[in-house]
Amino acid sequence: MIDDEGSVRRGNRRGTATRENMLRAAVKALATGDPGAVSANKIAREIGATWGAVKYQFGDNDGLWAAVLHYTAERRAEVLAFGDSSMPLRERVAEIIDTLYEGLTSADSRAIESLRAALPRDHAELERLYPRTAAELSSWGRGWLETCQHAFADLAVDPERVREVAALIPGAMRGIASERQLGTYADLDQARRGLTNAIVAYLENSAAT
Repeated sequence: MIDDEGSVRRGNRRGTATRENMLRAAVKALATGDPGAVSANKIAREIGATWGAVKYQFGDNDGLWAAVLHYTAERRAEVLAFGDSSMPLRERVAEIIDTLYEGLTSADSRAIESLRAALPRDHAELERLYPRTAAELSSWGRGWLETCQHAFADLAVDPERVREVAALIPGAMRGIASERQLGTYADLDQARRGLTNAIVAYLENSAAT
């Protein structure tokens, strides 16, 4: 005989599995780069679910996209674990650059780029139409800054320069990763070394005040 508590636990497990399957399907669809993939209805059809099932799990499109962003952020956090106190500054910067270089061609990153491309560029419009998604994107910026601050916390570097570097790195690495995807005659290993050297030169000897 199954008690009510056991039934609830099994129900919760089924609900969690369904939610996980939907998020995986959303990432897979978005990672194709097809503009039409940014559709909760299409994602539901691909996994044999109904729009009602998606609404039950996420509420609406905004809830689904916010959940996709959170899902990928959690997986990325496991990789972006910088800040080994035994590593010198140059090795820490190189690790950040190399990790992002590899990660920016992952399915998760391609999915997020597709989603961001379909969302409003204007912050006010984004926050009006997709408030939960906007909040999740905003939290990404704070989380990335905290990652960089943690990476250099025990070194004598200017906190304001760390903030500037944190703002610079994502865009710079997207440019280098884009060159790799498009094909280029440039030496991208050299580009990464150059970026690493520039950041190290900017951060080192900038005594924290």
